[in-house]
Amino acid sequence: MLDFKELDAFVWAVKLGSFRKAAVRLHITQPSVSERISRLESTVGELLLERSARPVQPTMRGREFFLHAERILHQRDEALKLFDSAETFSAPLRLGTIETIAHSWFPAFIQQLTERFPELIIELTVDYSPALNDRLMRNEIDILLAMNGYLALEQIECETLSPYEMGMFVSPRHAALLSEHPNAWCQSLPFISFGRQARPYEELVRYLSDVGVQQPRIHSVSTLMTIARMTMEGLGIGALPVATVLDEWRRGDLYRLALPVPLPPMNYDVIWRSANHPRFCRSVGRIAQECAANYAIERCADMANTSFTGRWVCPSATPTTPEATPRST
Repeated sequence: MLDFKELDAFVWAVKLGSFRKAAVRLHITQPSVSERISRLESTVGELLLERSARPVQPTMRGREFFLHAERILHQRDEALKLFDSAETFSAPLRLGTIETIAHSWFPAFIQQLTERFPELIIELTVDYSPALNDRLMRNEIDILLAMNGYLALEQIECETLSPYEMGMFVSPRHAALLSEHPNAWCQSLPFISFGRQARPYEELVRYLSDVGVQQPRIHSVSTLMTIARMTMEGLGIGALPVATVLDEWRRGDLYRLALPVPLPPMNYDVIWRSANHPRFCRSVGRIAQECAANYAIERCADMANTSFTGRWVCPSATPTTPEATPRST
């Protein structure tokens, strides 16, 4: 088997034409250079140097082998440069994200990420947080932008991202109905949320139970944009991240319910396995945090500077029971 020390001795002896000069260059003794080259010749089964020549000259086979040996050592040096800078990475980066992030600040994040690391190639997976966390632990994904809490803390590292305010929305056709019958807000229409595997679905069920709605009708949908579309079409009350439907709310395609108790926010993190490249992953995390924070600030400014008057529905603070509420047709 070839040894880097033997290749170094051979290459420098050829370049400098002397065992003595090669020994000085490698900070070893001249006999050590001779011994390493002899071991290399024994490994390959042929003489590689004409020792009687001055300066030392490679044999015909030695000249041919020199080209390969020099290339091997160059590739070794290039590989070791990866560890000179703790924050560099040039292999394909396998990113996982949830759809809410993909439809909000993710494009700005990718732009900043590729500007900071221009050699990166992104391999993107968009899925639910539980599925993404599972793929992370199977080493199929490198970094997640998703909900935490599915993996053992000793297995991962993470950085917190800005949370998403959640809201309930209806189509304009149902806004008037709910304004006229404020006690019927949580019984007259089904709810529309993310799939059952997603935590927003669990949060919605818990929230409705806390405000007195038992056994609610909830349509579970796999994509954010489908929830928004179904809500605009009047198929139910959509539980949505406010920032991602701000334009639809502003235009009047959606009306927001002024809930008696606000929905809990959705909290996300940048997550990676502890065994991964920690400094690089932390650099990616800082970029994600900055993009998420900027997006949240911009959306809050939009809401503060834009009139949403008439875009709210004010339901009753106390929902009625299913038996006491007439079902709309």
